[in-house]
Amino acid sequence: MPTLYFSTLFALAVLAMVATKLWLASRQIRFVAAHRNAVPPRFATTIALAAHQRAADYTVARTRFAMLEIFVGAAVLVALTLLGGVGALDRGIAALLGRGYVGQIALVAAVLAISGLVELPLDYYRQFVVEERFGFNRMSRRIFFADRVKGLAVGAVLGLPLLFVVLWLMRRTGEFWWLWTWGVWVAFQMLVLVLYPTFIAPLFNKFEPLKDDSLRARIEALMQRCGFAAKGLFVMDGSRRSAHGNAYFTGFGASKRIVFFDTLLERLSGSEIEAVLAHELGHFKRRHVVKRMAVTFAISLALLALLGWLSARAWFYTGLGVQPSLAGGNEALALVLFFLAVPVFLFFVTPLGSLSSRKHEFEADAFAASQTDAQHLVDALVKLYEDNASTLTPDPLYTAFYYSHPPASQRIDRLLSHA
Repeated sequence: MPTLYFSTLFALAVLAMVATKLWLASRQIRFVAAHRNAVPPRFATTIALAAHQRAADYTVARTRFAMLEIFVGAAVLVALTLLGGVGALDRGIAALLGRGYVGQIALVAAVLAISGLVELPLDYYRQFVVEERFGFNRMSRRIFFADRVKGLAVGAVLGLPLLFVVLWLMRRTGEFWWLWTWGVWVAFQMLVLVLYPTFIAPLFNKFEPLKDDSLRARIEALMQRCGFAAKGLFVMDGSRRSAHGNAYFTGFGASKRIVFFDTLLERLSGSEIEAVLAHELGHFKRRHVVKRMAVTFAISLALLALLGWLSARAWFYTGLGVQPSLAGGNEALALVLFFLAVPVFLFFVTPLGSLSSRKHEFEADAFAASQTDAQHLVDALVKLYEDNASTLTPDPLYTAFYYSHPPASQRIDRLLSHA
């Protein structure tokens, strides 16, 4: 494929992605604003008009800010690719450090650093302006910056060795390096699943064993009915950062843990907490986690095979604003350009992933209704919708494209059909 054709294709894909994102966001804003002054009939007796309006305003504010992020992200992407940013970094770093492993790792780190520096003020504004305005932010500025430093440290400890191994495989294992790399990637992901609950998550939050004996007994009885074994029941200090509430299970194999946000425990009754957990266990019983992992690993294999093919094509580099070295040492360039470009094209299959996720949520709800009273989960969801200021009237097309969970009315109607 000639360079000009690929450059044109990429530019058109970026434009189409940005236009689609902005169009969907504008639809969401208009639809939510148009339904701001009336609570949907389904929730008329459970959600106050003031709470509904707060959720609408919160959704509009977040979506407007997301539109700014779309513009900034597209500008950075084009600057790094078509305008030659990655090429300039590559030439400068190669002149200083050469094209060995040190120079190539430095190139990847430089691109990640630029992206991180651009995202930092956006994250700050979202946390301390948007979230603060609606009463959700409980994070201090010290915690905000400490989290970023810790995240950088964890990323370096885990990511740099992985990057070195991938670069070594690309250079040393021949035409099918991508197959070896896929094996390493799968092993790395499994390792992180094991390490995350006990070593990584505690760096950011405090986890304490659940102390409420009656709630513990209720949950343990539920787990026994569901055939789920966990290493422990923990409460996380989510209130240090946000007023949002949640519950989840994490880990893999013997390291599985059930975690409740302290904000969730403060708001819900014991029966409602049990119903929420039953939903999460539904994902386990319906093997959604395993299915998602299998799909993720299959997609990663296909993408790495594609990268293996593209990395041997000069037009792939030149079409994205980079002149590869004729002497070799382009492995990091291939990685950087691929992971900058591929999300643009994958964006257009987002609705498929969203649809699959919503299907899994319905299945988990049905399982919860079979193990607990469906009305208890409905009551819990209504409280969570109100507490998290989740809009009850999202735009249907925006929902179909992005939402990983069914809209409130659909979800509750389906749940009540199981009652």
